[in-house]
Amino acid sequence: MADEEREEQRNEQIKEMGSVNLDENQKKHRIKLLTIIGEIEGHEAVSGNTKATKYEHLLPMLAEVEDSEEIEGLLILLNTLGGDVEAGLSIAEMIASLSKPTVSLVLGGSHSIGGPLAVSSKYSFIVPSGTMVIHPVRSSGMFIGVEQSLRNMIRTQDRITRFLSEHSRISQERIEELMLNQKELVKDVGTLLEGEEAVKEGLIDEVGGMSDALRKLHEMIDEAREKKGEIM
Repeated sequence: MADEEREEQRNEQIKEMGSVNLDENQKKHRIKLLTIIGEIEGHEAVSGNTKATKYEHLLPMLAEVEDSEEIEGLLILLNTLGGDVEAGLSIAEMIASLSKPTVSLVLGGSHSIGGPLAVSSKYSFIVPSGTMVIHPVRSSGMFIGVEQSLRNMIRTQDRITRFLSEHSRISQERIEELMLNQKELVKDVGTLLEGEEAVKEGLIDEVGGMSDALRKLHEMIDEAREKKGEIM
């Protein structure tokens, strides 16, 4: 009965939160798996027909990962077209501030504000067919046509490019070049990078899949255990 209840709770956690605990591996490492799927939802709810990741769900979960003595590492799977900039940046900053080993894996894509989320981990992977789209900040809803509005958008864009450069091997200047590219995207400004291209540009650390991401995370947890043992 206990096993059935555990399985039911596990399925409910996957359904509601897009996360699950991975603790049945040979190394007995306790890993939290987190998925960031669909649109990043901020203060306003997205359409009922749109898959969304809610930042008010992720922030408490990330705080739990940091505070828990049970959880040793975090694996993040990404397949998102972007969404709310402030919500996305807050999640990315939270992930980047974690002291525990973190690895991200871009699957279908990690576009727009998904870029900072992909690079916020300590090590990042992208599948060969995965894509990342870098483009300027867009305005949604009413836009007041005054100088202050443009200045705020430029500052927001600068926050994004600075975060990307600080958490990867690509310079802020190069990110801005890719962001303002007028020849890559049809009817839009920006650049689409596929798996190998994202790695060559220095945005993502390595091309790989699930086995590669888990292998790297296990290595990082082993190193963290060794350091903890030396301190103790």
